[in-house]
Amino acid sequence: MAKLVQDLQQRASRLVTGRGRAGAIIGQPRFQRLISDWANEHQLSEAEVEAQVADHLDEMLASHGESAMASWNKFGTWMMRAHDVVVDEDQLVALRKLDRQHSLALVFSHRSYLDGYALPAALGARRFGPIYTFGGANLNLPILGRLASQTGIIFIRRSMKDAPLYRRTLRGYISHLVATKANVAWSIEGGRTRTGKLRPPTYGILRYLADAVDAEPGPDAMLVPVSIVYDQLHEVGRMASEATGAAKRPEDFRWLINLARSQGERLGRVYLSFGTPIPLRGRMEELREGGLAPDHVVERIALEASHRINRVTPVTVTAVVCLALLGADRALPFERVLATVQPFAAYIDKRAWPVAGGANLTDRLTVRHALHELVTSGVLDCYDAGTEPVWRVAEDQHLVAAFYRNTLIHILVDRAIGEVALLAAVDAGPQANGMRVAWEHALDLRDLLKFEFFFPPRAEFDTELRTEMAIIAPGFHDDFDGAMAAQALESAPVYLAHLVLRPFIESYLVVADRLAAAADADLDEADCAALLTESLHLGQQWVLERRITSAESVSLELFRNALQLARHRGLVSSTDTPVVQDDDDLPRTGGRSTPAPDASGRERTLAEARAALRNELQAVSEQIRRIAVYADKRAGSLSAAAPAGGDHESR
Repeated sequence: MAKLVQDLQQRASRLVTGRGRAGAIIGQPRFQRLISDWANEHQLSEAEVEAQVADHLDEMLASHGESAMASWNKFGTWMMRAHDVVVDEDQLVALRKLDRQHSLALVFSHRSYLDGYALPAALGARRFGPIYTFGGANLNLPILGRLASQTGIIFIRRSMKDAPLYRRTLRGYISHLVATKANVAWSIEGGRTRTGKLRPPTYGILRYLADAVDAEPGPDAMLVPVSIVYDQLHEVGRMASEATGAAKRPEDFRWLINLARSQGERLGRVYLSFGTPIPLRGRMEELREGGLAPDHVVERIALEASHRINRVTPVTVTAVVCLALLGADRALPFERVLATVQPFAAYIDKRAWPVAGGANLTDRLTVRHALHELVTSGVLDCYDAGTEPVWRVAEDQHLVAAFYRNTLIHILVDRAIGEVALLAAVDAGPQANGMRVAWEHALDLRDLLKFEFFFPPRAEFDTELRTEMAIIAPGFHDDFDGAMAAQALESAPVYLAHLVLRPFIESYLVVADRLAAAADADLDEADCAALLTESLHLGQQWVLERRITSAESVSLELFRNALQLARHRGLVSSTDTPVVQDDDDLPRTGGRSTPAPDASGRERTLAEARAALRNELQAVSEQIRRIAVYADKRAGSLSAAAPAGGDHESR
């Protein structure tokens, strides 16, 4: 490794040409207008402004040097040695045709530092046009960063709030790339997910790209959703530690060396899948003509791209096995693992969700191999000194297992909400309109979890919910009552609410408890930070007391989203721009500024509203506990039906 890094540093040092790389494009009319306008607005000389713009451009400019690309590809191949890259070749056939006529803007899910190697290398090997990939300036390491910029990597600052001229320069550079029909790529999430599921989209680069497409004539730019998912990752353990309060390690040479060394241990495959492209100019025109406010057009497109990423994200065997063992929360022999996986696999097949590598999720050898790989990486423990081997999630590895499970959680959330909604219909009694009760409760859950999951607009959500009801209860119809709902739940082939929703509801309940304890007290940003720390401590206490089910609920990532929900409901004051996580948020200009009234319309005090959130979460938590009882009964029947003598094949 030392020799490879030394070779890269030497090659990079020969590429350093000092300031002045910006000279090739700064004379273009768009940059000259920027310089002139800025000088007039701020009463500066054009020479001063041009020098600043040149410095900013020099930070971000990228190119594709043949020699640098050869060295970087060699380095990238070595960095990717823990994984085999699997690409959906059929999806690329159509995409390659678009590449000849349009600029491709590839927005990818971000689970690993390796994403920046995997995607450009996969497309480059298939003769796509060169890609300019946006990356955080925190990865712009001395010497190596200059080499990376010669391979199409554009380093941009993580925060630009206090750098307006930098933002203008970046906007101009993106316009330049669009005008030259360059392909670009960036993470739609803005940073790596810490939980395994897709994070809310960021809008900065997409907004600049949209402005450039609006301003530039010619072929439309195609926004291409890209899913990148791994069987396993060496980085997940560290991210799990950060989720429980550990400090983030800075990206420096020591970090890079440790990351590179860790890749020596094989961890399976990385899967690249491509969603249906969105014609950017054409879609913007449709949304404007449809009456959507101009300020919300980019947000809508970002949400659509995120939905499409989720829809092409394949289910991995690792994710299904982790789902089964996290749900069991105890050690299982192989036959019980297989019996637990089978109904999940049947549901996934019924919904026609893609499976990574076309794997058979119920194949014995496939499931056994996944168990072995998870034991090797330390995520699972295997005890084999008894009559048969048994597997369980290893101590302090629940957040890691949850990361892998969460790569598929987006396909299960509607079903999980449907189960709880049916239970609400049961509780409403035989005289109630079951569909109305279930629908209203489903909407309440959707609103409660809107900062965790991407939900489609209400009309589409209604369609999805009806589909799920029909799967739970064949012959489902709108005119059902509580007795029919109870029968549907009793006969359901699989239960998911406790596996999917419980970690989030219990995590939110911890934060809501601390908020309720604050009564009417105003909480500023420092108070909120202290509340998160207090929530970590209380969450750990509740795990020890078994008041919450799993350690995976004790996560700063989940606590922060709970606090975002509280801000949205007016329970915590904030000057931040609300995160748009839901299509139905788009008409609003901001979150609620005051707590919502109670059912009678009486205005609540802050303390009452905070207590109401806690009570709401407690009620949902109890409903999920009851779904778990259904699941335990089903598991008991599976256990009784299991063959005697255990899994002889596995010994």
